[in-house]
Amino acid sequence: MVEEIIVSGRHLPEIDPRLTIWGWEIALYLFLGGLVAGILFFSALLFLQGKGDRFGTTVKRLPVFAPVLLVIGLLALLLDLSHLLYFWQLFTTIRWESPMSWGAWTLLVVLPLSVIWALSWWPEWIPGWSWKNPALKDFFGWVERQRVWLARILIVLSVLLGMYTGILLSAFNSRPFWNSAIMGPLFLTSGLSTGAAAIVLFSRDREERRLFSRIDLLLIMIELFFIIHLFMGLLAGTRVHIEAVELFMGGPYTTPFWVFVVGLGLVIPAILESLEFTKTKIPGTVPAVLVLVGGILLRLILVDAGQASRWLY
Repeated sequence: MVEEIIVSGRHLPEIDPRLTIWGWEIALYLFLGGLVAGILFFSALLFLQGKGDRFGTTVKRLPVFAPVLLVIGLLALLLDLSHLLYFWQLFTTIRWESPMSWGAWTLLVVLPLSVIWALSWWPEWIPGWSWKNPALKDFFGWVERQRVWLARILIVLSVLLGMYTGILLSAFNSRPFWNSAIMGPLFLTSGLSTGAAAIVLFSRDREERRLFSRIDLLLIMIELFFIIHLFMGLLAGTRVHIEAVELFMGGPYTTPFWVFVVGLGLVIPAILESLEFTKTKIPGTVPAVLVLVGGILLRLILVDAGQASRWLY
């Protein structure tokens, strides 16, 4: 049972890699967590820089969907739990050595704050909607006055949320492929990249799309660096770590990972975004969609591959 193993700190028993413990539910949960982390990070950062009116989609509009995406991710996680009726225990117990416990409490704080952050922009979405009710007027006025503090807290929490999605995997010592310190930074970078891609996809402002295309290009370069470093670190490890890498070098994950994740999800979007510097007209939605698809495929493949790697006793 996934939740019991993680919270208790016990290792997974050796199983047939075809028996899926963490499937698409966990991959979706990790993807949406990273995406929300990217959306909230850029929204809070640009607000503190005084660019809320200039980049409205980033700061005001897209964060409205952050709480919804988090709830969907949590529902996906619940689908994976063996004892669904006991999920609430994750939020009543603090285990300092458990990544799941840290993640549960981080989500418990991020979710309501993301709702408050989204509500702070609601009067601008529908001007005059709340002002007929004095209680709503006072509430929205109070929320608006807290934006600076909210933004500062959200920057820290969004980084923690993005890192947690990778640390959750790296804490599994019994799965050699996951057990790497690179997982946290890799998943954080990927989450920021998908957040930037979502902004490019939904923004209608040319300057905003151009800015985040360049930001995404930089993040893709960093993500490729972490992927290379991940494999180099594993190749320098023990025999089981080398065997884990071989799953991606001639093994069953070779084509899906290098063609669809690295090729279509990272390299091609980077090339398309680089063409903007030459003033070549490329539809911004194409690289943005490829990055988002690559982000979910990255998690699907890494989650599945981790289950196939194992220590030999």
